[in-house]
Amino acid sequence: MPALAAGPTGGPLDGLFVGLISGTSADGIDAALVRFQSSNSASAPAGCELLLGRTFAWETSLRERLVALGQGSDAQSLDELGTLDVQIAEAFAAAATRLLEVAGVPATDVRAIGSHGQTVRHRPDGARFDGRHPFTWQMGDGGLIAERTGIATVSDFRRRDVAAGGHGAPLLPALHADLLHSAAEDRAALNLGGIANFTLLPAQGTVRGFDTGPANCLLDAWCLRHTGAAYDAGGAFAAQGQVDAELLVRLLDEPWFMLPPPKSTGREHFHLAWVERRLEGDETPAGVQATLLELSAITIADALRAHQPGTRRVLACGGGVHNPRLLERIGAQLPGVIVESTARHGVDPDFVEAMGFAWLARQTLSGRPGNLPSVTGAIGPRVLGAIHPAA
Repeated sequence: MPALAAGPTGGPLDGLFVGLISGTSADGIDAALVRFQSSNSASAPAGCELLLGRTFAWETSLRERLVALGQGSDAQSLDELGTLDVQIAEAFAAAATRLLEVAGVPATDVRAIGSHGQTVRHRPDGARFDGRHPFTWQMGDGGLIAERTGIATVSDFRRRDVAAGGHGAPLLPALHADLLHSAAEDRAALNLGGIANFTLLPAQGTVRGFDTGPANCLLDAWCLRHTGAAYDAGGAFAAQGQVDAELLVRLLDEPWFMLPPPKSTGREHFHLAWVERRLEGDETPAGVQATLLELSAITIADALRAHQPGTRRVLACGGGVHNPRLLERIGAQLPGVIVESTARHGVDPDFVEAMGFAWLARQTLSGRPGNLPSVTGAIGPRVLGAIHPAA
């Protein structure tokens, strides 16, 4: 197993943790109840068992506002931002409480909650305001979550990595390495959320990771506009159209795709206005959907060929796993590479990210780094997040 980041002496905490995240798509709050148990072997990964995973829906008007903010719209006032921070935290606290009720686990049995929050802006290369002050912003007050649940809460994981010169993303490659690495072959973990990102897991060598561009964010937004459905179930809408070769060329002619890692992005870059600027007006809705799906497949495959051409197996997680057409097109772009769900390796693809934030909370409370500088570009390992005690 490749070496990750060395942490302080002292073992990691064992026991129950809850991880919470609403990703780029803002399609719900994923909540995971995870049990950690340290291995007796220094070379073996820690035990990480998902006991229960659930997704809790956002209130409709709140989700619409979060998606709009994530796509680059401006807040109406500081009062609105403050209110949203509380609303998000209340929803996250309710998700954690409901998860524990379903599991039959009292709050006193949980060591901590790791809460990602909701990203409303991600500018690791500097804000458009002046281009010189990188930041990332995840809303959802961790103190309020701790107060409502009675459980210590770790939140605001990304900003410390950005402060250290990193992108603050991706943050889960260390967990991917623990769960999915093999000494027998070069692998890659592929998260198909709103944005796609890879964790490169060579049989021997350094773990790396980076965003590749849109996975579901454009597909979901275009599908919602033209069908009223929040996502393209099974890729059926895309299957009704043909790839528009000329539009695909215009979409691929995006400078961001050519940037070297470390790199990360979000809805503030890839949104419907980005697509509309590349339309000529004679495209069919289904044809655009098919072309956006092909864009995701090509950019994912291009990134893998460029940075780990010897990959034999891609292990996919995230919502895009449930779009067989997307997986099929990724596989077609990567002949000779096995593309399959992490479920085949005992890892629930729907709750990998939520499990990851439980793991990050554990790292923080153990005084251990949560980032991988080889992934984010930070100047060194950092203990991430702000700790909000239960009382």
